[in-house]
Amino acid sequence: MSINISEKSNFIWKIADLLRGDYKQSEYGEVILPFTVLCRLDSVLRDTKDEVLKANATLKYKNKAPFLTKITNYKFYNTSEFTFEKLKNDAGNIADNLIDYIKGFSENARTILESFDIYSQISRLDKANLLYLVFLKFANDIDLNPDNVSNQEMGYIFEELIRRFSEMSNETAGEHFTPREVIRLMVSILFDPDMAKICEPGFMAKLYDPAAGTGGMLSAGIEYATEQNDRAIIEVYGQELNEKTYAICKSDTMIKGKGYENIHLGNSFTEDKLPHEQFHYMLCNPPFGVEWKKYEKFIRDEAEDLGYKGRFGAGLPRVSDGSLLFLQHMISKMLPPEEGGTRIAIVFNGSPLFTGDAGSGESEIRRWIIEQGWLETIIALPDQLFYNTGILTYIWIVTNRKSSVRQGKIQLIDGTSFCDRMRKPLGEKRKMLTEEHIKELTNIYGDFVPGEYCKIFDESDFAYWKVTVERPLRLNFQTSEERVARISEQTAFANLAKSRKRKPEEIAKEVEAGEKQQAEIVEAIEAMDATVLYKNRAEFTKQLHKAFKKAGITVKAPIQKAILAALSEKDKTADICVDKNGNPEPDSDLRDTEQIPVKENIDEYIKREVLPYAPDAWVDETKTKKGYEIPFTRYFYKYTDLGNSEQTLRDIESFGNRIQAYITKLFGEV
Repeated sequence: MSINISEKSNFIWKIADLLRGDYKQSEYGEVILPFTVLCRLDSVLRDTKDEVLKANATLKYKNKAPFLTKITNYKFYNTSEFTFEKLKNDAGNIADNLIDYIKGFSENARTILESFDIYSQISRLDKANLLYLVFLKFANDIDLNPDNVSNQEMGYIFEELIRRFSEMSNETAGEHFTPREVIRLMVSILFDPDMAKICEPGFMAKLYDPAAGTGGMLSAGIEYATEQNDRAIIEVYGQELNEKTYAICKSDTMIKGKGYENIHLGNSFTEDKLPHEQFHYMLCNPPFGVEWKKYEKFIRDEAEDLGYKGRFGAGLPRVSDGSLLFLQHMISKMLPPEEGGTRIAIVFNGSPLFTGDAGSGESEIRRWIIEQGWLETIIALPDQLFYNTGILTYIWIVTNRKSSVRQGKIQLIDGTSFCDRMRKPLGEKRKMLTEEHIKELTNIYGDFVPGEYCKIFDESDFAYWKVTVERPLRLNFQTSEERVARISEQTAFANLAKSRKRKPEEIAKEVEAGEKQQAEIVEAIEAMDATVLYKNRAEFTKQLHKAFKKAGITVKAPIQKAILAALSEKDKTADICVDKNGNPEPDSDLRDTEQIPVKENIDEYIKREVLPYAPDAWVDETKTKKGYEIPFTRYFYKYTDLGNSEQTLRDIESFGNRIQAYITKLFGEV
C-alpha cells in the first residue's frame, strides 16, 4: 500500500512541473489539491453517471437529491453532461466546460470545490494556456477510482500532497499532519477499555476533532470501530481553520458518506460551530508551539467573564503556545459520567508536561486536570515520527470515567523505542510504528502493570509546593567620603519625583530647595565620625537623627530611606535588619525557592535541606504556591556507565596527538 501511495502522490506532484514559470513553488498546491479532489470525485461517480443523467432528465420531482444520491450510493452527485472523459474532447472550450461540470455537482460537493477557490485557478490556468495540459494529466494519467485507491490510501495521498505543499509554502513546522499509524495508536488506546461495548449490536458513538485537518483522525476512528463491529455507527464531527485542509476533510467524509455535514470551517476557539454538542470520544493533534495572540482578547474575555462555566476557567497558557487551549476546549465537551462520560486522546510536544512555574497558566491547567482525576495515561512516542518536525511527542489520554483500578492513578508509558526505521524518509519522518508496535503499546496500556516501559503513580506524585526561602538582610553603615558621595543622586531623585507634574517655575524652585537640603544633609553627615563602621542599622539611624537634630534639619522618611541606602553595604557579619514589628527583613539578593513534593512535610524538608547550610533562613508562607509538572524522562532515565576515567583521558590524549600529527602533515611543518 505504501508503494502505491508514494507512486501516486509523486506522479500527481510531478504535474506541478507544468506550472513552473507561471506559478511560484509556494502556489503549486493551490492547483494540485483541488484538481486531485475533482479527479477523485469524478472517479467515484464514473460508474453511475449515465444512470444519474437519465434519472435527472426523467424525474419530475422538484427535489431530486434523494433519488440521485440513492443511485450514486454517495451523499453527492453530478448532473452536468460532462465527465473527465468527455471534457478531453473539446480543448478549445475547456475553461467554460470545466466550470459547467463543477456547477453540475450537488451543492455539498460544489461548496467544497469552491472552498479551494477553484474558479480563480481555472481562469488563471486558462490565461496561461496551461488549463488543458494540467487537466489532461489528471484525466489520462491519474486513476483514483475507489476500486484501485481505497479511502484510506486516498487519505494518505492527500496527506502527502499537503505535506509537500506546506513545506514549499514555508509554513510553520508546528502545523504538521499526523501520521496514520500514530492516529491508529491513539484510536486503539482510546477504544481499548470499551471493546466489549463497541462489539455489541447497535453500538453508536459521537467522535470529535477540533483541529480536524484533512480528517485523518475521524476516518481512523470510523475504520477502527467498524473493524471490530461492521455495524458500529460512529458519527464524526470536526472543525478546521485552514480552508484547503477543511475542503479535503469535507470531501473525504462526503465520499465516505459519513458525517460531512458535521465538518465545519472556522476557529474552534472564537467560532465554535458545535457549542452545545458533547461527545463520547475526542481526538486531536493541535499545532505545536503556535501562538494565539490573534485571538487573545476573545479567549481572555471568556476566561474572565465565564470562569469555569466557560472553557478556559482553569487558566491560560503563554501566548506563544496554545496547545493546552485545545485540551480545555475538548474537556468542555465531555459527557457527564452519569451519561456515559468521555475519553480524549490528544498529541502534545513536551512543553505541556512541565512548562510554567507554580501558579502559571500551564501549571494551573495541569493542576485542574489532575485534581479532577481526569488524566489517565501519557505515552511518549519516538522522535522523527511526524512529517514536519523531528521532536519527541506525547499522547495524553484524558477521561472523566476512569476504571476503578485507575482511580487516583496516572500511568506513564515509554514508547520511544517502539519504532522501525523507514526505508525512505518523508520530510522529517524517518521512523514509523508498525501494527505490532501499536498492539504492544496498547497491551501495556491495558495491562496496567508496572514494568520497564510502564510506571504507575499517584496523582499527587506530580504535585509540589514552590516555597520561597528568605535570608535576613544584614547591612553595615559608614559616613565615609565614598558613601557620602552617593547621597546627592539619591536625595535629588527623591525631591524631583514629586515635581514631575508641576509648572517649570515650580520645578525650578523645587530643585533649588532640594539642592539646598542636599547640601545641609551632606554637611551634617560629614560632621559624623567617618572612621566608625556601624553593624546595627537601628544604632546608626539613632546617630544619624542626632546629627540632623544638631544641624537643625528635618528629613522626611523617603529621603531618609535613600540616605540609608547610600551609606550602607551588605555585610554577612552585621546584625540583622528588622522592621518596626521586630521581624527580620529579607534580603532579596539571597532569596531562593525550593520545590518540595506535596507528599513531603515542608518544615521537615527545610530542616533537612536548607537550615544546615543557612541557619538563619525562613519560609515566607504567604508566597507558597502549589504547582504540577510531569518530568516524564526522569522516570525512565537509564544510567549509562561512562567507563574508566583514566582510560578515557588516555583516549582523548591519543586522539589529540593524532589530530596534531594530521595538522603538521597538512601544513608541512617540521
